[in-house]
Amino acid sequence: MFVGSTQAAQLMGISARRIRQLLSGGRIQGAFKAGRSWIIPLVEGMPKVSEGTRGPKARWRRKRPAPVTIIHVNQQTIRQNHSSEKPAPVISVKRGQTNTYGHEVEIYGPCRVVYRRDNPKPYGARVWIETLFPVEVITT
Repeated sequence: MFVGSTQAAQLMGISARRIRQLLSGGRIQGAFKAGRSWIIPLVEGMPKVSEGTRGPKARWRRKRPAPVTIIHVNQQTIRQNHSSEKPAPVISVKRGQTNTYGHEVEIYGPCRVVYRRDNPKPYGARVWIETLFPVEVITT
């Protein structure tokens, strides 16, 4: 996977100016220039930077990954809605410690559907959707 200089700076937790200094010094391995932009390859999710000759050893800190958003459709609530006048929200969106309920969900990026028959979630779900991207929950 390849990223630009700004994305590489965010991944490494340093400024975009420092990335450009490393690029101009030839310290980021495999990076090349296409037109006016730098193309930087990722190795295990981070740019590979060779050590400098002066100063302390670099300690690039990898940012903590965002928690995975899990979207689950509750079958029990669907069954209960058949007999009630006002339907309860059946979609549960779990991100970190928060839980949001709604009738519709819009996912702004790639996602995947997971089925684990023998290893369900602690709340009993065997099928759910996972994404790292923003999700909008519609409650009406």
